[in-house]
Amino acid sequence: QVQLVESGGGLVQAGGSLKLSCAASGRTFSSSAVGWFRQAPGKDREFVAAMTWSGDITSYADSLKGRFTISRDTAKNTVYLQMNRLKPEDTALYSCAAAPISSWSLSRLESVYEYWGQGTQVTVSS
Repeated sequence: QVQLVESGGGLVQAGGSLKLSCAASGRTFSSSAVGWFRQAPGKDREFVAAMTWSGDITSYADSLKGRFTISRDTAKNTVYLQMNRLKPEDTALYSCAAAPISSWSLSRLESVYEYWGQGTQVTVSS
């Protein structure tokens, strides 16, 4: 069993930055793909970014490339999402999730993720 806990959300002005964290406990992220998703009020959850735990492959939603960066700290068993030049439309509940590495080719699909955190709220004011 894996427990995922997100942190780092908050209220920020447009143009600002936030760095979200996703800490795993129970077991390590090894042999996993880790993803970030977000869900805005009244909208479906959407893919943000994902990476293999080895760090050799990353994937981003096309609309977020260049502003968001996913990374990890293996010693802390933590995955991060650095978000820059935030826009009001980035307001959402951001959740991290873990999937078997064998599902990497489908890492943009939330259905392949086995473990989810509770999420951290990001609100961007205009």
